[in-house]
Amino acid sequence: MADRYGSDVLSGDWRKPPRGRSVDVPVEPGMVLEDATSGYVGAVVRIDADLGMFILEDRRGKRRSFPLGPGFLLEGKPVVARPPVAAGPSGPRRTASGSLAVENARARVALPSRILVEGKHDAELVEKVWGDDLRVEGVTVELLNGVDDLVAVVDDFDPAPDRRLGVLVDHLVEGSKESRLVAPLRGRANVLVVGHPYVDVWQAVKPERLGFQQWPTIPRDVEWK
Repeated sequence: MADRYGSDVLSGDWRKPPRGRSVDVPVEPGMVLEDATSGYVGAVVRIDADLGMFILEDRRGKRRSFPLGPGFLLEGKPVVARPPVAAGPSGPRRTASGSLAVENARARVALPSRILVEGKHDAELVEKVWGDDLRVEGVTVELLNGVDDLVAVVDDFDPAPDRRLGVLVDHLVEGSKESRLVAPLRGRANVLVVGHPYVDVWQAVKPERLGFQQWPTIPRDVEWK
């Protein structure tokens, strides 16, 4: 007997949109997308995953930015624009200093030895570049607020063969105040005092890297930090 009412209109996925359901698609340069709301069509020319944005350029060369997320069409099908899939490491991971990273290393108890670094910026730089390496070795870096009392700090630390001390000093050049303050520590057993010739460690960056011929020369009596 024929079904006089036809098929059940509620059977199947009756909520499915006419164009189909949106699927996640990693955005790639050159991909042509359409903004479903405005009808704007363009090719992907830039992606900023950190800001959650990407830029489309239409055939006239005009550009518009859009947030990553739903509301786009790819070849007429609805998609959710997602950040590009990050490529996996192609080889052994390296630390910021360039050495091979020690994977799954067990946490070590800090050694008695220490590295003292004068200046907040310098200490942050040491941590950023050599932090991973020093943690593997169990060496702790501590901030040194000036070197006026460095001799007393070293005496209090009481260096020994199994308890050595390294010190990194700002602006350690011949004739400077810093050189006079650290002079009593020269040659002292189990202590190594080194320094750089700069007032601030950022000057160690070659100016050519940023498009300058040289860093500006600022008189010592001018406060610029």
